[in-house]
Amino acid sequence: MASLTLLNHSLPSSSFPITKTLNTKTPSSQCLVSSSSHSQFYGLKLSSSSSVTFPSTSSKKFCISAKVNKGSVPPAFTLKDQDNKPVSLSKFKGKPVVLYFYPADETPGCTKQACAFRDSYEKFKKAGAQVVGISGDSPDSHKAFAKKFRLPYTLLSDEGNKIRKEWGVPSDLFGTLPGRQTYVLDKNGVVQYIYNNQFQPEKHIDETLKILQSL
Repeated sequence: MASLTLLNHSLPSSSFPITKTLNTKTPSSQCLVSSSSHSQFYGLKLSSSSSVTFPSTSSKKFCISAKVNKGSVPPAFTLKDQDNKPVSLSKFKGKPVVLYFYPADETPGCTKQACAFRDSYEKFKKAGAQVVGISGDSPDSHKAFAKKFRLPYTLLSDEGNKIRKEWGVPSDLFGTLPGRQTYVLDKNGVVQYIYNNQFQPEKHIDETLKILQSL
């Protein structure tokens, strides 16, 4: 079993119980991946023999100031989708876009989130919005992920996390875990809402639907 060793840090008790060592267990859900040779913690993949030590925040800060804010037009990009075809952000102009950054394919939290977007996809279509997921996984990984969980929307490959950095998506767990952040863009490409919640992935769907209904 993998373990996370924390030095001089505490995390909210509502997220998970914690002592000096945090044992990770994959939650059960019909959307979750089955257990494998890797322990998977909401997007953080650890080998069965590995541990992660978090540095003291007194020596290094991992908070990243958002470069994309409400009311701004985010940086343009062109990335490959799960079919290895280039997709530009400008393609979606003229209709609302729900663009969510997530840590990794096939991890528990990310799978929950992807399935929740899938299950509410008709609601997003009714609102006239496009749903787009972005992570650092390859197009091939996205294709397998989309096929396995029947995801009807676009997944884009940000290998090297260049776009994530340009948009200023903050990291979690003291910089060790890519952040889970959702943006709602209106039909003119202007950001109307930003939502960040690493440990309650399904809430991204409810919050963004509320915003879309008000646009």
